[in-house]
Amino acid sequence: MGAIFDAYRVLSSQLRVPRWMIPLLDIVYWIVSTVLVFRGLYASNHGQVRLYVFLGLIAGGWVYMGVMSHTFIRLLEWLIRIVKKIFRLLIQTVKILVIKPIVVLYKLVIVIFGFLLALTVFLYKIVLQLLYPFWFVFRSLFRLVQPWLKALRPQWAEVGWLKLVKLWNRMMKKS
Repeated sequence: MGAIFDAYRVLSSQLRVPRWMIPLLDIVYWIVSTVLVFRGLYASNHGQVRLYVFLGLIAGGWVYMGVMSHTFIRLLEWLIRIVKKIFRLLIQTVKILVIKPIVVLYKLVIVIFGFLLALTVFLYKIVLQLLYPFWFVFRSLFRLVQPWLKALRPQWAEVGWLKLVKLWNRMMKKS
């Protein structure tokens, strides 16, 4: 019971249990301790409660608190520190092996997409520069053909595609 009480005290201080919960946890501790004592009594002497049982419980608690409590508390605190270090190590391992590669991969994808976008814009500008002379020629030719297209515009609505082609051929023969 003393070891359970020490474990309860150390864990409640390490876990920073709110002050209002401590009375509730004390009640839970005493209920669990009572159940354990009476189960032990029932198993050993068929549940007979005598004065020597209470004297033995008091003497055992006194000896434990005087001799072993300090050592047990230090052992528990050491175990808690070890568990915390293992937990931190696991968190760091997950960060290094899982989270960092995902972040690096994400940054790499962003850089690659940025590079591809810059390359696309660069190539687009080069193609525009290379096509500019052709655009100039096409625009000049279109200005030459534009009067003919204006002349054909009213007839387009009345004729079909084949008639339009024939009309075009006739106009080309005239010129």
